[in-house]
Amino acid sequence: MRGWTISDWQEAYRDGATPAQLLGELVHGLTPEDDPAWISTVTQAVLEAQLAGLEGRLAAVGGDLTKLPLYGVPFAAKDNIDAAGFETTAACPAFAYTPGRSATVVQRLTDAGAIVIGKTNLDQFATGLVGVRSPYGIPANSFDAEYISGGSSSGSASVVARGIVPFSLGTDTAGSGRVPAGLNNIVGIKPTRGAFSNAGVVPACRTLDCVSVFATTFDDAALVYDLAASLDLADGLSRETPASALQWRVPAAPRFAVPSQPEFFGDELSAQAFKAAVAHLEARGAICVPLDFSLFDDVTALLYDGAWVAERYAAIRDFAGSNEADIHPVVRDIIFKAKEFSATDTFESIYRLADLKRRADSMLAQFDALVVPTAPAHYRIAELLADPVRLNSNLGKYTNFVNLLDWSAVAAPANFREDGLPFGITFIGEAWRERALADFAAQWHRATGLPRGATGMPQAAQSGAAQSGAAQPAPEAKRSAASDTIRVAVVGAHLRGMPLNHELTSRGASFAESTTTASNYRLFSLANTTPPKPGLLRSESGAPIQLELWDVPATAFGSFVAGVPAPLGIGTVTLADGRQVKGFICEPYALQDAQDITAFGGWAAWLAR
Repeated sequence: MRGWTISDWQEAYRDGATPAQLLGELVHGLTPEDDPAWISTVTQAVLEAQLAGLEGRLAAVGGDLTKLPLYGVPFAAKDNIDAAGFETTAACPAFAYTPGRSATVVQRLTDAGAIVIGKTNLDQFATGLVGVRSPYGIPANSFDAEYISGGSSSGSASVVARGIVPFSLGTDTAGSGRVPAGLNNIVGIKPTRGAFSNAGVVPACRTLDCVSVFATTFDDAALVYDLAASLDLADGLSRETPASALQWRVPAAPRFAVPSQPEFFGDELSAQAFKAAVAHLEARGAICVPLDFSLFDDVTALLYDGAWVAERYAAIRDFAGSNEADIHPVVRDIIFKAKEFSATDTFESIYRLADLKRRADSMLAQFDALVVPTAPAHYRIAELLADPVRLNSNLGKYTNFVNLLDWSAVAAPANFREDGLPFGITFIGEAWRERALADFAAQWHRATGLPRGATGMPQAAQSGAAQSGAAQPAPEAKRSAASDTIRVAVVGAHLRGMPLNHELTSRGASFAESTTTASNYRLFSLANTTPPKPGLLRSESGAPIQLELWDVPATAFGSFVAGVPAPLGIGTVTLADGRQVKGFICEPYALQDAQDITAFGGWAAWLAR
């Protein structure tokens, strides 16, 4: 079940599995005491109550699963969103309460058949973009445990990226539904303000807050968006989607604005990744126009250096007044800045924002969307703990202004940096354009060939249910290499979606097919390699190892081979059908400190462990 998409869960139930069986197994395997992504997971009694409610819903629609599009699909909610049967803590134990009912957005999803299996960790009171400001622990990045997962929706991003649930809910005030997506190779939809009801959500800045959606594919995220978005008369800031918004589409050759002087705060790997992403957009027909983004810095200044910080204090004023010692010190310092501002300051900030928004809207009207780095840098947990405010501010460079301007945004995976960490971009548009942007981003995401989250699974894979007996997709057609190319087998960091794949694509290499070696190979995870790399060794005993075949132009083959570092080299690899091609091999001396990972069948499966 790990890594299943919503369609995998649906297929499993069509094939006869039951929610009690599958969800019972899933929940039994959760270890919240060892996994700081969770603040709480569902108890057996609450799970049984949800399953009973689900059966009642199924009976009410005459057993027609198509009328419950999320039937039996598990999901997680950030722990500032109420879910019946769970405490809501907002990552502050002294603040915890047991809600009498679920938040409206949770209820809409459970009405569609979904099952809440847990509440996820966050920067306390949703104040931060880092994921380190919680007494419940620090969820690590799903690709490298030394790095942050991003926040404040840290846990929600983590459990999706690792394939525990197919989707989760976060919240986004200044980027919390986008930054964790970018840092964990998943997608994030940040709706227009009011598109999702905030009834039952602990506010950060109530006028700016948006419930957000994380998933590993845009198909899943868009389905959840379509089910959750609605007018809610119980929320005075809820809004109805205008009919005109449903008609707009991103054109085939879109015109995007990109920062003319993008800021990466010294992170050259992210700078390279963004440059590659823009080049990829242009190769697909987009027109990317450099634009001065300094106006957005003026908007951002209002969020934490202006009166809007007072709205964070207003959200928890009664609690903060008597429980100051229970608030995380960094969060407390930010929220209590509210005392520096007067009502007059607030109105002056409102006037200032109105002027800036008029100018920003005029700029955006010239383009179909802005394209920005989702996060301009990757930071280690230790770095954030040592410099919590400045580095947090850096992460919000391209997110903080969006909700103030009442714009929409979707975060999409773009590529992997040379150190193996994921890099994402965000498409930012006018209000109510998130659904159309998500459709465009879905095409972009598929074109990247990236795996889903940290699961190692390809986007189009029929995982889980398909492996348990459902029809398998047709095998890829084999094609011969052109006479002016050399076919090369890759097994690790050069695979599609992996950090060194650019060494093939930049030389004009084309993907040919996925296949396996013959059964007499072993695969090892090599020690002390950056990015991490495997070593392939022919052996008397072994197993078929997953690989990809790429056709490299003969004129570029020499430069490609010259860049292969020891202990790796290019030799001859035998495939399962007997063909022999050039491919990566490893010198035996390097295997003394390596880990034998043959049992996983391939590098992607090992990374997804």
